[in-house]
Amino acid sequence: MPSVSPLVVIPARMGSSRLPGKPLADISGQPMIVHVWRRCVDAQVGSVVVACSEEEVRRAVQEAGGAAVMTDPALPSGSDRVWAALQQYDPHGVHQVVINVQGDLPTLDPSLVRAALEPLENPAVDIATLVAPIKDEAEADNPNVVKAVAAFSLDQRTARALYFSRARVPAGSGPCWHHIGLYAYRREALERFVSLSPSILEIRESLEQLRALEDGLRIDCVRVDTVPLGVDAPEDLERARQLLRGAE
Repeated sequence: MPSVSPLVVIPARMGSSRLPGKPLADISGQPMIVHVWRRCVDAQVGSVVVACSEEEVRRAVQEAGGAAVMTDPALPSGSDRVWAALQQYDPHGVHQVVINVQGDLPTLDPSLVRAALEPLENPAVDIATLVAPIKDEAEADNPNVVKAVAAFSLDQRTARALYFSRARVPAGSGPCWHHIGLYAYRREALERFVSLSPSILEIRESLEQLRALEDGLRIDCVRVDTVPLGVDAPEDLERARQLLRGAE
């Protein structure tokens, strides 16, 4: 793990097209964003802050005992919100590693947050992210499941990302890797990334991590066993409620 204390930033916004207001969706008596914040705190990697653009989200986090900062609702992406929150929360650069955890992962295993730091043990790596093997063949052909191209050997836990796609890649026999959108950035890499304009392949695939690859930033992947449940639709929310109800 990098020696510099990481900062976990959770971008959250109320304006989801498929599930409006989802950061405050009730799960077992607590807003979803509070569940995500607690999972990140349980990872015990460093401070945790929520980047929000609505006062009611900030209030919910603070009432639970967490930290939250307000960011401009006009920011174009979660990465931009993470950078804006980092500048506010840590203007003096104490935290040189920042972990971006999506605010819709209420059942997230805290070990995945810790795992994201592993590739940064290599000083040549700018950004780290997670992948899991695709076990359902239908997912390999599903454009909503993002695939990472990384050449893992049988006993290798981390590997360099060569590409990301919504298509089934690579061709031929062997595993396909489901990309999990949880990132650990070196601070200077995040600053460089958000300064860049959307790139050609990013626009074509609608995948912002391709902007980093096109600009020469190195992304390494760490393989994990399972994909966390992302709450994007009402049926996902009900599944999260069932899972957390069963864990009580």
